[in-house]
Amino acid sequence: MGAHASIPDRLQPSSRSALSRASHAYPVTEASENGAKEKKKKSSKFATLRKKLIRVRRHSRSLDHGKVIRELLSSWSVQDVTSLVQEYEATAALKELALAASLARPSAHSLRYDLSRLYDCKFCTDVDLIFKNNCFPAHRAILSARSPFFKGLLSRYPEFGAQVPVRLKTPGVDVGLFSALLRYLYTDELGGDDVTLENNELLGRLAGEFGVPNVLEHDMKLLLDSTELIDAVMVFASDSDHCDPIPQGGFDGQAMTQSMHGPQRTSRFEFPCHKAIIASRSPFFRNLINRRAKSGEELTERALRTPSRIVLDESVIPRRYARVLLTALYQDTVDMSCVLRGSPSMCSLSEIQAMVSTGRCQMTVVDEAMELYQIGQFLDSQVIAQGCEDIIIDNLTPECLINVLTWSAEPHGSKWVHRQAKAYLTDEFLQISHSPMLLDLSKDYLKEALTSDFLQCGEQDVLACVIRWGEHQLIKRIEEREPNLLSHTAHSVAKKGVKKRDLNDAELRQLLLEVLAMVRVEHVLPTNSELLATAVKRGLVESPTSSLSHEDAVMHRIGAWTGLTDRGVFLKPRLFTPYYEEAKNTLEEMLSQGHDSNSRVRAIHMSAIPDTLYMLEERDVQLPLPYSGSPVSTVDIIAGTIPVPDRTTFVKMLEREQELMQGKVAQKVGSLPCCDKRSLAINASLSLQLRVVREFGLPDSAVEVLQNSQYYYTSGSHRRRHFHHPACRQPQLQQQQQQQQQQQQQQYPPPQHLQLRFQDSPDRNLRPRLSYSAAEHEPCSSSALSDVMPDIAMATAMLSPVHMHEETMELDIGDGSMERHATLYI
Repeated sequence: MGAHASIPDRLQPSSRSALSRASHAYPVTEASENGAKEKKKKSSKFATLRKKLIRVRRHSRSLDHGKVIRELLSSWSVQDVTSLVQEYEATAALKELALAASLARPSAHSLRYDLSRLYDCKFCTDVDLIFKNNCFPAHRAILSARSPFFKGLLSRYPEFGAQVPVRLKTPGVDVGLFSALLRYLYTDELGGDDVTLENNELLGRLAGEFGVPNVLEHDMKLLLDSTELIDAVMVFASDSDHCDPIPQGGFDGQAMTQSMHGPQRTSRFEFPCHKAIIASRSPFFRNLINRRAKSGEELTERALRTPSRIVLDESVIPRRYARVLLTALYQDTVDMSCVLRGSPSMCSLSEIQAMVSTGRCQMTVVDEAMELYQIGQFLDSQVIAQGCEDIIIDNLTPECLINVLTWSAEPHGSKWVHRQAKAYLTDEFLQISHSPMLLDLSKDYLKEALTSDFLQCGEQDVLACVIRWGEHQLIKRIEEREPNLLSHTAHSVAKKGVKKRDLNDAELRQLLLEVLAMVRVEHVLPTNSELLATAVKRGLVESPTSSLSHEDAVMHRIGAWTGLTDRGVFLKPRLFTPYYEEAKNTLEEMLSQGHDSNSRVRAIHMSAIPDTLYMLEERDVQLPLPYSGSPVSTVDIIAGTIPVPDRTTFVKMLEREQELMQGKVAQKVGSLPCCDKRSLAINASLSLQLRVVREFGLPDSAVEVLQNSQYYYTSGSHRRRHFHHPACRQPQLQQQQQQQQQQQQQQYPPPQHLQLRFQDSPDRNLRPRLSYSAAEHEPCSSSALSDVMPDIAMATAMLSPVHMHEETMELDIGDGSMERHATLYI
């Protein structure tokens, strides 16, 4: 339709004139006139539609962000642009660490790992292999699926628990190598001390005898699909299916499963499986099978030669997910295409809630993944749970974002999905700000997004979406407090609607007071923004440069973006990608034009402070722990607010933290110049520690243990390298410095007052009298020297206590006279 409307515009003038001459050359008939009228009518419709499309396109077209940032930087010096780019680079490195911490989670056990443990633990074994007078309990189904040799051998001994002698034609195979070969059939991995390079030729002959197996996942899929040698059946039953009552007490404190034996009971849906496989992949099924074995039900099933029937309550685990669960257990893959969507499976409570909340008749892939995640948590299968988490994030859209945020914030939801959903809100905020979904976003999520330095949105769009969100909230408030008893009547507010001009700006400002404080008004571009002028006129925000001259306004903006001047309040610039890329391009152009000398001098100046703390870190220096008695902490450990790992796990966490500190990104953060290096280093260290505790499956509050290990582990000191930027461990070092100073003061008490008296002089301004008392002594880290050069100040406090002695010094004031009034303790 749009193509037809644009054809006349694409015609060249010569073509149009030719068409005009052709129209005059032929007589105009009545039919042609009617055709011309119809054509004109259609063209007018197309033109109207085209105007509407152009209007919508212009309305949805985002601001040319590269152009506005380039206009801002056009009046800046190369030093100012360099400082801005350095801020962006530091924030980009910090974002990379924060993203890695957000993605961190405990690694789920793979199929190979679980089958290796199954071989070691000998759980659910049904056959004993006898090789050179050594017994190897094994699993008939796994060996038969993996090796033609064992398939043929075991078929001759079909009895349960049969002892099968193994005789190999290949000579030179000892017991250790045979065990390694069995492990290889379970894990698809050949290794260990029993397999060396000298066995290569021997292994080649064994491969010919045993047969080279396929990939483990392929053989497991064939084992699941063929249903050979099954010894269990999953049955999904509901209250309508007349099943035996659930055993009293249930499993894990909940009446979720029941077991039946005998062939007299059938179900509409039965899914064959193998007890060894499901037991190795899920602790839930392992405990269930173990209880059945202790109760003696397995003996009855073996006597009757029937598979064990595991009946699951369909109100908890719908049968539509049965194939998905088995596929995940057998192949380490959550395949949502295996969902039986056409089955008459009874809807669970969460499914009904999802339908009601979303207003849809059918569940989406995201809804199914959220329900399946809870099933995976119930079965204690991290493979299923993490697979569902990945599916939710892969299918995340602005339309389902609020539903995912709401679900993941619940106690039964996924904290990992919640972090990724909030990161998605931050990354796609520009798109979300122009969608209707913004109006339904809660205030807390909006505030959290606006607090982030990684928000992908220009500040003018941020201000626009905040005002739009606030106006919608105000309209809802007006509709809720309307005095009409009958809503949506002809005279009601909800029916006739509330216009923007009827909104009270004072009430809107009060409603948006907390949110507007997070808008960085000094960063609104373009500087002559009509939106900002309108917001200032309405009294929603204050103009930062309205009362300044042009030169002062420019300096104010430079200070607000870079912190190089004292004219404006420094606000850390958001890492908005178009701004970042354009600032780098502008800097490259400036440097190519011969402005590189000043920037080089500036870079040397910012990195000229010697980092003496690094020197101390390389030495074999151990900080004394402040307490050697019972642990002292303000945290209520008894209440379980912070889970404290055991000492072995804590040592592994420290090793992992040191490994991450040696990474390229962490090393880069420690060397990047920026305005607030201390804040950068602290945030970087927090991101690394969050990544560590999340990888170990601990909540975020366990960071307290890493930061204050002396309160939790007191028997022995734990050596650890600090983050490469010294300011990162500033709070802990300040506390240690204060405690060291207290110990030194107890051993060597200073005088009550220490004064430096200058000789009285008529010129009081040149020779002031300074007095320093003991109460004015501050730690090195909080002094003025520490604020300017924190590396040197902290390094001096880290040194071992220096022996103090009294020394009298002569002060030369400059007027030729000497005075001996200062007694210094050095």
